[in-house]
Amino acid sequence: MKTDIKSMTLAEIKKAFQAEGLPAFRGLQVYRWLHRGVESFDEMSDLSRDLRQKLSEKYYISVAIIEKKRVSRYDNTIKYLFRLHDGQYVESVLMEYHHGYSICISTQAGCKMGCTFCATGQGGWFRDLAPSEMLAQIQAAQKDSGNRVSNIVLMGMGEPLDNYENVLRFLELVSSDEGMNIGARHISLSTCGLVDKIYDLADKKLQVTLSVSLHAPNDQIRSRTMPVNRKWNVEALLKACRYYAETTHRRISFEYAMIQGVNDTDACAQELARRLKGMLCHVNLIPVNDVTGANYRKSSQDRLQKFSKILSDKGIPVTVRRTLGSDIEASCGQLRGKHEEEAVLNESRQ
Repeated sequence: MKTDIKSMTLAEIKKAFQAEGLPAFRGLQVYRWLHRGVESFDEMSDLSRDLRQKLSEKYYISVAIIEKKRVSRYDNTIKYLFRLHDGQYVESVLMEYHHGYSICISTQAGCKMGCTFCATGQGGWFRDLAPSEMLAQIQAAQKDSGNRVSNIVLMGMGEPLDNYENVLRFLELVSSDEGMNIGARHISLSTCGLVDKIYDLADKKLQVTLSVSLHAPNDQIRSRTMPVNRKWNVEALLKACRYYAETTHRRISFEYAMIQGVNDTDACAQELARRLKGMLCHVNLIPVNDVTGANYRKSSQDRLQKFSKILSDKGIPVTVRRTLGSDIEASCGQLRGKHEEEAVLNESRQ
């Protein structure tokens, strides 16, 4: 079995190389190449042919191969379906903002959480992604688009805190001075509410922005749409969020998918405002995506504005998310699902 060298830290590579009689500076050379996005050791032009051969016999370099790509004609958002080494598929979305390019990447192939409004959750869970596979998504998107990513959002397929150790390793690698050098303050991590891991992450004091998929002000609604709430209810989740904000001094971002007739009433807005009062936070209202198999419909613009006004009047900072890539089904899970359906259909025709 070959070793996943891109998931190794610089210190680990140097140590491994020194154990093989190689000087430490070779480790730095290889590390820099890996974080520039090379796909084989043959691309490492300042290494001897013999060394490149030796490395290729012991290590492998994770890559993300573009299986499908869609570009929005409205806002240049790019949706990628990547194929990994074992044939698993994950999705990433590259978005252009005035401050630069942000990428939303996946942390798992599939998801265990089963949220009823999420396309990824409907497809089930297959496996965790290695740190190198998270890096590979960013590198592949940069190489294909020609644009350097400045912000990262861990909000694609999967629950980041369910792949906790690999995500922590990814954060260490991507923020490395000798790597991509994207600092924690430019990284957002999304969770549906794994309370124990929120406490663990807070104690790390990494300065990443915690983005919490709340989507309901009470247990009655949240348990119906998000199974995780049956283990950690709204009260327990918000207590952990307050701890995170107080420990890191970072503002929590609450994601709230507005679902017509489910969680978008005035009463829901008022209850939400009461629960969040006094917390260092921000609410991001999101018109829910139309997901195949779910009978949810997005709230009207009028309802969005009324809900937003109630929160704002109660002193809760709130915005309505700008929809990007609406013509390319930019929400994660949709492109993978369609690709798999097409594969099954093609197979049945043969």
